Order: sequence, then structure tokens, then C-alpha cells
Amino acid sequence: MARPIPEPTRTAVAHDRQRVRYAVLGAAALLAGVWIAWIAAWLLGWSLDDLGIEPRRLHGLIGVLTAPFAHASFEHLMSNTLPLALLATLTLYCYPRAARLALPLIWVLSGLGVWLFARDSVHVGASGIAHGLMLFLFVMGLIRRDRLAVVTSLVVFFLYGGMLLSVLPREQNVSFEYHLAGALAGVLAAFLLHARDPLPPRKRYSWEDDDATAAMVDDELELPHAHDVPVLWQRTPADDRHGRVIKFRPRDPGDSPPPTVH
Repeated sequence: MARPIPEPTRTAVAHDRQRVRYAVLGAAALLAGVWIAWIAAWLLGWSLDDLGIEPRRLHGLIGVLTAPFAHASFEHLMSNTLPLALLATLTLYCYPRAARLALPLIWVLSGLGVWLFARDSVHVGASGIAHGLMLFLFVMGLIRRDRLAVVTSLVVFFLYGGMLLSVLPREQNVSFEYHLAGALAGVLAAFLLHARDPLPPRKRYSWEDDDATAAMVDDELELPHAHDVPVLWQRTPADDRHGRVIKFRPRDPGDSPPPTVH
């Protein structure tokens, strides 16, 4: 049985706040890089296509690292900002150790998948990473099954479950290959890194203690085994030879008859 969890101490609360701060700052740094790249290209008139992935072309390999910083339009950038911010924050908070490897793994594998198998075009945007983080968090909840993992899995599926449909070819100008490669990379990262962060201790509920107490009471009311009952009287060899007669007081003729039992 798991040991009862004590009430949160001041040290535990401070540690959790530090963990939240680490997650928020990490996600903010990622988004800051994406926004700085887009604003700089817009102000200086640069073409972000040079940062994209061009499948099966040697110079297009640079896009494996730079494509998430490039976006086709401001609307494209805005559509990726909120999902990336929320999913990156949840990943860094729930799985701080796994996230250090999961994020680079999703980043690189999604880009390589596009470079190897995508159609001939220029693929840009951070949507592949967003899809990878969404599937990573969802599959981690299915594998680990602790309270934090399950709650996070349900939340991301409720908010961004529609991403599963975008891995199919639906619109001509949408890189479903990037979405699909990111999703597969996220699933792979979840299976490889699900044990990197330790499982939280299981909480013990009051009804479990009640069951244990009730079991102890039932044990007290159980009749003991015959071998456990102490011997109060032991027959002697003389009793076996001659027997023993127990004499009862003779009935007095004046006594009233015994009552009838109905």
C-alpha cells in the first residue's frame, strides 16, 4: 500500500511555483524567437521562403531547423501562437525532464519527415511542432495514467483534438505533411520518454482507511479456531475408568410445573 501523502509544505509550494515559472519562461522564449524572426523579416523585407523546407533538395535541409520560425502570413503566425504557447507550457510543466529531449526530437523528426516525403513546395510554420506536442501530451496520459498525465491528456484533446483531422490532405495551401510528421514524432517521443519523469506518489483517500478499519473490526468479531481456544478442564484417567455422575437436585412435588414454551 502507498504511504499517505502529507499536506503540501511551504517548500513543496515554492518548488511548484518554480516549476510553473520554468514552463512559462521556456514557452515564452520559444514564441519570442518565432515572433522576432517574423517581425525582422517583415521590417527588412526578407523572404521567409529561404528558411522553409524544400523536400529532397540539399539546400532545403536548413529548413529542418529554421522552418518553425518562418510563417507565410500574419494570420498563419497568429493561428500557431496560442496552441504553441499552451502546449509548450504544459509539456515543460508536466514533464520537465522529458521535454528537454521531446521538443528537439519533435522539431528535427518532423522537419526530416517533410524533407523526405512531402510534395515539392516550400513548407514553413510551427504547426508541425504544435501537432507533435499535442500528440505527445495525449499519448503520455494513455501510457502513464497518473492523475496529472490523464488530466493534461483530456484537456489537450478537448481543446485541440481537431488537429487529428489536419493530418489529412484537405486544403491545397496547408502542409498536412508537416502536421502528420509532427504528430508521428510526438507519438514516438511519448513512447521513448514516458518513464523519464518519475511518477508522483499515489494519494491515499479516507475511504481506504475506513475499509482497513472495518476489516480489523471484522477480524475481532470472528470466532477463534478450535485449536486456539484454551483448555479449561482436562479429563483424568480415573474419569475414563469409572466415569463421572453429575447429580441433580430432585424435584420437589410442591414445585409448579415448568412453563410451556410456544
